[in-house]
Amino acid sequence: MLAGSFSAKAYSFFDTLLWIACLNLLWMVFSLAGLGVLGVGPATAAAQILVRRRVRGEAAPLLRSFTKEYGRNFGRGNGLALPVLLAGAALALNWNYFSRSGDLLSQLMAAGAFVAAIFLVAVTCHLFPMFARYELPLPQYLLMSSRFALRHLAGTAILLFVTAAALFASQALPGLIPFFSVGAWLYVTGWLCDRFFTANDESVTGDAADASDAARPAAMVGAPAA
Repeated sequence: MLAGSFSAKAYSFFDTLLWIACLNLLWMVFSLAGLGVLGVGPATAAAQILVRRRVRGEAAPLLRSFTKEYGRNFGRGNGLALPVLLAGAALALNWNYFSRSGDLLSQLMAAGAFVAAIFLVAVTCHLFPMFARYELPLPQYLLMSSRFALRHLAGTAILLFVTAAALFASQALPGLIPFFSVGAWLYVTGWLCDRFFTANDESVTGDAADASDAARPAAMVGAPAA
C-alpha cells in the first residue's frame, strides 16, 4: 500500500513537471509568434486558463487547448498586458533616471518608482489568474486585481516571494529558463490564486448568507415561536 502510494505520488510529480515544461515551451513559442509585445498577453492568458483547468482536474490536450485559447483571447490578453507592460517600462525608465542622481528628491522619486514597480508585480500576479476565473469587463480586471492585492496582503506577499524565487533561480541557473522558469511561475501563481479566490468567494458567500439570515424574522431562522 505504501509503495503504491509513493509510486502514484512520484508519477503525479513527474507528470506535473513534464506538463510545466511543455507549458513553458508553448508560452515562449507563442509569445515569440506575437513578436513578444503582442504575444505575451494572450500566451499568459492561455497558460493561466489551462493551469486552472489542470488544478481542477480537467484533462485536455495541451497544444490544442493552448492554441485555441491563445487565438480566442488574443485581443483581450493584449488589452490586459499592454497597459502593464507600458507601466512597467515607464517605472523602469523613471527609476533608472532618478537613481543616477545623488540629491534627496531624486532618491525619493527612485524609491517611489521601485515601490510602485513592486505593486505592479503584485497586481500582475493576480491579473491573469483572475482573468482565467471570472467573466468581467476588461477594465475591471486591473481594478479588481489591485483591490485584491491590497486587501489580501498575506497572499500578495506569498506571490511576491514566489516571483522573487523564480527570478533568483533563473538568474542563478539560466538553463532553467527554456524549460521551467516561466512555466513554473505560471503554475504556482495560478495554483495559489485559485485557492485565494476560492477562499474569498466562500467568505463573501458566507457573509451574504449571514446577512440574509439576520434580515429574516426570528421565526424564519428557527427561533422558538412565542
